[in-house]
Amino acid sequence: MTKILLLSDTHGYMDAHILKYVKQSDEVWHAGDIGKIEVADAIRAHKPLKGVYGNIDDSTIRREFPEHLRFFCEDVDVWITHIGGYPGAYDRRVRDTIRMQPPKLFITGHSHILKVMPDKKLNLVHMNPGAIGKHGFHKVRTMLRFTIDGVKIDNLEVIEFKK
Repeated sequence: MTKILLLSDTHGYMDAHILKYVKQSDEVWHAGDIGKIEVADAIRAHKPLKGVYGNIDDSTIRREFPEHLRFFCEDVDVWITHIGGYPGAYDRRVRDTIRMQPPKLFITGHSHILKVMPDKKLNLVHMNPGAIGKHGFHKVRTMLRFTIDGVKIDNLEVIEFKK
């Protein structure tokens, strides 16, 4: 079983409250708009980090993180990208690929809106952890944690902080 902490849209912000949850995880996944490389470094000081760059990220972050990241966590096919849309409204950049080769877990950021929803047509789960940074229109800072055990995605928890 792998304990995942999923965050997005840090926009250069990191604090001890977030790091507390980082330390409780096996891996941290970041769905883009990291903001400052120091955010990634703070996470990597404690746990392995997988992530993608977002539209606000500079060349330093873009050299270290790809636009799309596809990998297996245990037996779950995972695809992370910053701007990907959601079931019924996938972004044009991913639409064809996701229809022809759907992952089991599709993760995006960008919207600052927390969403977890199934795509019954493509038999996948979509997750967007919302935004954990302080920059943006969101009123509550959010991130997700969950476990992957073989093919099972389980124990989903929303973590909220006041902005």
